[in-house]
Amino acid sequence: MLLAPAAQIAPRAGGSTGKMPLCLHQYTSANAGFRASLEGWARAGIQNVEITFALLDEFLKTDSLAAAGRVISDLGLTPVSAACGVTGLWEPNPNRAAALDTLKKRAGMFAALGLVKIYAPATTTGKFTLDDYKAGVQNMRDVGEIVRQFPMAAMVEFVRASTFISTLTTLLKMTREAGHPNLRPMLDCYHFWSGLGKFEDLDLLRPGELAHVHFQDVPDMPRELLDNATRLIPGDGISPLERILRKLSEKGYTGPLSVELFLPEFQQGDPYEVARRIRGKAEAVIRRAGV
Repeated sequence: MLLAPAAQIAPRAGGSTGKMPLCLHQYTSANAGFRASLEGWARAGIQNVEITFALLDEFLKTDSLAAAGRVISDLGLTPVSAACGVTGLWEPNPNRAAALDTLKKRAGMFAALGLVKIYAPATTTGKFTLDDYKAGVQNMRDVGEIVRQFPMAAMVEFVRASTFISTLTTLLKMTREAGHPNLRPMLDCYHFWSGLGKFEDLDLLRPGELAHVHFQDVPDMPRELLDNATRLIPGDGISPLERILRKLSEKGYTGPLSVELFLPEFQQGDPYEVARRIRGKAEAVIRRAGV
């Protein structure tokens, strides 16, 4: 079991229904805290959740990891992924050893909650060379070896403003070269549609290759003005989300669609009302896409 490849362990995360279930990312209700965000979402009928290290760390200041697990299980929620909160994992940098140590601790913590998938975005804005990408591929293998011990999959998220991995094409090239069974690519719809990619990039996906999806919309405004705070609820923007979802389905993706928003109106809002609002709009998009 400890050496099981991610492709074998992935079904534990949320189950496989043949559809793409809605999920909420804890950043969306960040100000509510670990317990209150999950309680509000459960009341609104949300079943799949994505945990973030920041809210869990705050909860653990006064309570135990076992108690965090009971909050999730008592509410009937399924944790499908987690933001590990470790930077500097993918690109060459002088702090990598410390980052890997932190990753190992976080992987153990999330594994105790029953998670089998965690992710880290490529947020760096440093300057890199072609040789740095060769080192980046090895860095990905190193991360795969660490999470393999638990076992779980580590997912790489490309970020539109990153100077290292900002497109699906670069991400797929690197993860394929790394070739590690516990390392997987993921897709953030906001970074994808607001960034340097194009719709045809999705054709590059191999069947079953994609491990996870963040599900947001892009507003109708100059791309130069976009940032994390301009993310919208699916259906409120101009992204061709239905077309994207149908393509992902064609490529064999049947996992959760995790809504991750940063606007204060969501993060500071009542978790129940925020989840109810998101669910109404996002599930309508999913239904229209037929996935």
